[in-house]
Amino acid sequence: MRPEHFARLEQRLLAVAPWLLVVSALVRTRVMVTGFGNDSIDLRVYWSLAPHVLEGDLYRVFSPHSPADFPLPFTYPPFGALVFLPMTWLFWGAAQWGFRVLTVVCLYWVVRVALRLVAGQGWMADAKVWRQRALLWTAVLLWMMPVFHTFEFGQINLLLAGVVLAALVARDHGVAGTGIGLTAGVKLVPAISGLYFLATGRWKAAVWSVAAFAVSVGLGFAVNFEQAHQYWFVLFGDPDRVGPVATAHNQSLRGALSRSLGYDVGMSWPWIVAAVVSAVIALVALTAAVRAGDVLIGVLSVQFLGLLLSPISWDHHWVWVAPLLIWSVHEKVALWARTTLLTLWVPVMFLDVIAFQLDRQPTIWTVSRPGWLSLLGWAYPAFALVTLVVVAWSKTVRHTSRPAASPVAARSTPMNTGS
Repeated sequence: MRPEHFARLEQRLLAVAPWLLVVSALVRTRVMVTGFGNDSIDLRVYWSLAPHVLEGDLYRVFSPHSPADFPLPFTYPPFGALVFLPMTWLFWGAAQWGFRVLTVVCLYWVVRVALRLVAGQGWMADAKVWRQRALLWTAVLLWMMPVFHTFEFGQINLLLAGVVLAALVARDHGVAGTGIGLTAGVKLVPAISGLYFLATGRWKAAVWSVAAFAVSVGLGFAVNFEQAHQYWFVLFGDPDRVGPVATAHNQSLRGALSRSLGYDVGMSWPWIVAAVVSAVIALVALTAAVRAGDVLIGVLSVQFLGLLLSPISWDHHWVWVAPLLIWSVHEKVALWARTTLLTLWVPVMFLDVIAFQLDRQPTIWTVSRPGWLSLLGWAYPAFALVTLVVVAWSKTVRHTSRPAASPVAARSTPMNTGS
């Protein structure tokens, strides 16, 4: 589509963006409540088991709403259960729908911050258009599979993504670091975000994040020492307790390698090689993004590395692809880079390739897959690696093709995400 045609189409869509969001939300809600997603199975785990943090048996009980073949335990640190406690004071219907509304708000927030970052000074020059774009993107992204599965399972991915993104772009070091530290205290994977503080020289924020995380751990020990000890020194290194490593839902490097090789690779040499390669590529991409002053893609480079290295990265954890799509469309990137990223991600994000795989695996516990199914099971991690290569190359080429910027101008600076 030619740029002028795209611009005309966008103008028409922006004019009715609020209505498109309402229709999108209503249709998606109907699909969810008439199908599998009406259970909010993971949210029920938080809602039913969080009170056990005060009783001392948090890691010895299972959700009464578990599937027959997989008793669902509470898998987060004790601090996570403390955070969920206020939700348990509500009856189930209020907790479920309140959380759904909060998740939509968080999706809008992630979209708005992502647009604010790619717009830069253009946001203030044409704020109305960018706000309309935020509504339009939210309407579209409700149909992105990781987002929809987050709603189906009642997961906290968008809530965490909203807090992490807000923290990483906050100007105040204490706010930034505390946000990351406490988020990591709820669910460990966001701890990778501290790498962004180091890459941008925000040492105070990094120290604040470590301190806040330590406080979250300490609160867990203060509530019940034995319970916290059990989590950190017994359960912490056991991903099988979280779920079957090789199921199609798990889109981490470990999950993809295990399906391909026919056994759980754990932290053996295949995983170590893949992890080192991923880390090198991600760090090159992060460095290039910071030098180019591109905050959003720098943040996303770190988050993608976390998703790749985590033993378990369920498909609904990949909500970070949502701001990547926004970056791909609105950021001034080379046409080849934009085309590559959108061609790769749009089909797997808006077609349910995970459900396609699940329908063809004998059980969630079966490790090996037929060759073609194993290849399809690499979709998220493989495309994430390609994305990091594209970012590293495109940002490096663009940065070196322009006059050298001063260190202050080149640094990825925090921002105020308001208005």
